[in-house]
Order: sequence, then C-alpha cells, then structure tokens
Amino acid sequence: MDIQVWSDVICPWCYIGKRRLEKAVRAFDGTVTVTYRAYQLDPSPVPEPLPIKQVMAGKFGGWQRAEEMFAHVTAIAAGEGLTLDFDRAVAANTFPAHRLIAWAATRERQADMLDALQAAHFTHGVDIGSADALAAVAGSIGLDEGAARDYLMTDAGSAAVQVDLAEARELGITSVPSFVIDGKYAVQGAQETPTLLAAFEEITRREAADAAA
Repeated sequence: MDIQVWSDVICPWCYIGKRRLEKAVRAFDGTVTVTYRAYQLDPSPVPEPLPIKQVMAGKFGGWQRAEEMFAHVTAIAAGEGLTLDFDRAVAANTFPAHRLIAWAATRERQADMLDALQAAHFTHGVDIGSADALAAVAGSIGLDEGAARDYLMTDAGSAAVQVDLAEARELGITSVPSFVIDGKYAVQGAQETPTLLAAFEEITRREAADAAA
C-alpha cells in the first residue's frame, strides 16, 4: 500500500495525523510505504517570527476564540503523546522547512526530519523560518548540520516542493492532512487510528476483489 500525505509543518492537526497514521501502519497487516508531500497553509512571507498566538488571534476573531482553539487541539495532541506549547510557538513561512524535508528524503530520513521539525515548532518554540535553526534541527537527528545549512543557502529543493504544491492544487486539496492511498483513495483530516486502520483494510479488500475480477 502506498500512502501519499500532504501536510504542513506548522499544522497541529498534521502533527496529530502523522502520529495516528504511524500507529495505524504499525497495526496494519501489510506492507505500507508513506511519503510526505509539501503543503502550505499560508504561503505569505513572514518578515519576523511573531508569536503564533498573536497571529492566530488576528485571524480568528480575537484572543478568546484563539485560546479555545489552542486548548482544544492541545488536549487532543496530549492524548496522542504529543506536546503543543502555543505559548512558545512562533509563526514562520514553511517553504524552507519543506525544502529541508526534501533534502532529508534523499538521505532516507524524511519522516524523521518532519517529526523533528514539528517538535521544534510546537514544543520548543524554534523559528523554523530560520536557516540556522533548520540546520540545527537537521543536526539533532544526526544529519550534517553544515551540509544542511549550505543546502538552505541555495535554491536546491525548491522544484520538488513546487511539484508537491502543484499536485495538491490539481487534486483539489484545500485542507491538511490529506492522504491519497494507492493513487485513488482519499482520506481527509487527522482521522483516529482505528478509522485509518479500517480504511486500510477496506481498501485492501476492494483491491483484492478488483484483482480477482
């Protein structure tokens, strides 16, 4: 089974969805390959790393509404063993982070890099719009920090990210996480692990029936 996952680094539901997907894959009785694809919830430039709470309060009608949203998603993440600290998180344009994930993929560390970047953003308050900070995250998972920094100083990886963004538009993806399974089945949102596992099993049943027919 091939699973293509469109997600953004600063999307809390993508962080939750990744954890739930990993649990479902471990529980599934079959071979699964997972590829993470780039998506940007907001491609706008971020001139300075403002606190995410400040940014979201402006987008969602004030502090009270923003705090309610943060509390809700933080509680759900905690149930999955994830720590979201929105008091520390800062806003960032994620294009460079997606480029770094593309670089890590060439070293077979794509999922590890995405996980490290999500933890850096949500738990440790790292500015993932900074090339130096991104290089340090690469170093934290055992990749060459200097090589990562040099890579980020060029335009390398931009084409790969643009391909992902273009394909998301072609598929009509407007929210993430979005899962495309075996090129023809779509699952939207951070579905709970049992729901994902049931979807995998149903897809396997359908494909076996198609093959028999």
